[in-house]
Amino acid sequence: MSLLVPLSLFFFAIVPASSSSELDTLMTIKHSLDPQNVFLTSWTPNSDPCSGGFEGVACNEQGHVANISLQGKGLYGSLPAAVGDLKSLTGLYLHFNALSGTIPKEIANLSDLTDLYLNVNNLYGDIPHEIGHMSNLQVLQLCCNKFTGSIPTELGNLERLSVVALQNNELSGAIPASLGQLQSLTRLDLSFNNLFGPIPVRLADAPKLESLDIQNNSLSGNVPPALGRLKGGFQYINNPGLCGTEFTNLLACKSLFDPSKPEPFEPDNFSSPKGLPASVDPKDERKCSDDETHCQKSLQYSKMALVFGVIGIIVASTVSGLSMFVWYHRHQKQKIGCGIIDASSPSSSLQVCRKNNNAASLISLEYSNGWDPLAKGKSTYSQEILESFMFDLEEVERATQCFSEVNLLGKSNNNNYLCGIYKGILRDRSHVVVKCINKTSCKSDETEFLKGLKIMTSIKHENLVRFRGFCCSKGRGECFLVYDFAPNGNLSQYLDLKKGDSRVLEWSTRASIIHGIARGIGYLHGKNKGRKQPLVHQNISADNVLLDAHYNSLLADSGLHKLLADDVIFSTLKASAAKGYLAPEYATTGCLTEKSDIYAFGVIVFQLLTGKSDITQLYNHHQAETSSSSSSCGFNDMVDDNLEGRFSESEAAKLGRIALVCTHESPHERPSMGHVMQELSEK
Repeated sequence: MSLLVPLSLFFFAIVPASSSSELDTLMTIKHSLDPQNVFLTSWTPNSDPCSGGFEGVACNEQGHVANISLQGKGLYGSLPAAVGDLKSLTGLYLHFNALSGTIPKEIANLSDLTDLYLNVNNLYGDIPHEIGHMSNLQVLQLCCNKFTGSIPTELGNLERLSVVALQNNELSGAIPASLGQLQSLTRLDLSFNNLFGPIPVRLADAPKLESLDIQNNSLSGNVPPALGRLKGGFQYINNPGLCGTEFTNLLACKSLFDPSKPEPFEPDNFSSPKGLPASVDPKDERKCSDDETHCQKSLQYSKMALVFGVIGIIVASTVSGLSMFVWYHRHQKQKIGCGIIDASSPSSSLQVCRKNNNAASLISLEYSNGWDPLAKGKSTYSQEILESFMFDLEEVERATQCFSEVNLLGKSNNNNYLCGIYKGILRDRSHVVVKCINKTSCKSDETEFLKGLKIMTSIKHENLVRFRGFCCSKGRGECFLVYDFAPNGNLSQYLDLKKGDSRVLEWSTRASIIHGIARGIGYLHGKNKGRKQPLVHQNISADNVLLDAHYNSLLADSGLHKLLADDVIFSTLKASAAKGYLAPEYATTGCLTEKSDIYAFGVIVFQLLTGKSDITQLYNHHQAETSSSSSSCGFNDMVDDNLEGRFSESEAAKLGRIALVCTHESPHERPSMGHVMQELSEK
């Protein structure tokens, strides 16, 4: 995987200038990726791309463009064919944007490219077959787009390919058997597509394969037994046609006819792939003149074979069609709305509620491998959870009025883990928020799931939203997380306000919110309640900063990522990246650390100072400022105009400097939250 971005920073001063042809190519790429020149303003036609002035561009020792890292920049254009002219490019990172259009086939001209990251965009069309000619490609990340068509069989020619991520698209067709010849393949994710047909036997023989995810497709047939070696690395649920004896929750494969019973027609009558009996042999017609009796019997047998064959096919098709209809009907109910309540029918939610109440009070999740993490007596900690944090499904339903639309606070439109967020009132009259999570979004490993629950139930701090408990419904296929309700909503509601809006926060309130967020993050990063390692939040944003009745800040979703599957966590980062909360080093390291939380905190401080949600250009400009007192005027100039000058200039300057150092491009230059809290406490 290419790591040229950090290394190339040391070569800017000594490399020769990039060729004029590469400069022209970069300008063409800029106009296509950023049509209105909003995000790539540093790309100018009169400068050297290798001088360090082109944001996201790095060069090699020969002075040629070798790396483009523009992930999470808000780009909304398309990828031009001109990108294929950058012959020395080894890494192309354009993920977490809003790019549309197709992948140009000219991208195959990048023969040195090792990393191609186009995931989490709005790209569509076929995946170019020409990609199969990129001999040095090691990582192909195209997930979370709108690609259609089939998976190119030519990908099997890429000997160095180790990671293929194509999940969450609209791909169809069969899985190419050629992928099994990839000697370096370690991870293949094809989940959440429309693929059909069998799993190629050859794929199971890929020597280095560690992870294969084919969930939520329409695959069928016998699962190659050799895939059993992957254990938890093989995910296959929601493929109703799969069968096999070596895998939990899969039925044994059965032949179409019972071998203990005689066949209704002779094997010789099968001459077509579909099993249709052949027509009468012309030789039988000639035999009529010599042996009429033999001819008549032969014709009768052939006609009987034809009748039985057609009947057999009709019966098999009918059974198969009914099975697919039942599965499809049930599957659609699971996918649309993540539940079984039809919101269009006023009485349906009550009927479903009654059905659920007739079931057992405490119901556990049905996971793909059959384990029940919340079963009594399974582990000491699960017993504790059942006793102190487990909610009765009936109580959750009563609190939300059977998940009534009246209590619906929000619903996901991005196919992520949240099925819905509801307001509720418990029996003790306390107001709560109930978050509904699809069971397929949770971790499937029992140990990891229980560990995540343990962490969530142990987190307690005045600046973190209080986690009240949870309930897992086997019947609904959902898990419900219950939190205290924050009456004043989230911080996003107080940004981008017009002059005179009654929701404009006073200066003292903004400063108090910043202090509260810092204390909450400091608690997570500290070693509390026996935690030996800091807990990284991973998704700090204005949406996840809630305000209680007194406008005290409460950080939401702390520890939630410990319950969610890795793919779900990855998809939730799209919104954060688009709004500028994702630290830049994530593109090269793929890791979220304490310093990435610090970066997001710095962005929120800028947002509270300015009153604006989009502060990208602002803090980029102030990166050039120093932390001396002489720069205080620069920070004061950016304070929200809605305050009409009613703020502390010295405090604004201090908060500006803190925000600036927290959003430093290098994680090593960012302070710890302990140092931030110390700086905030100083007068």
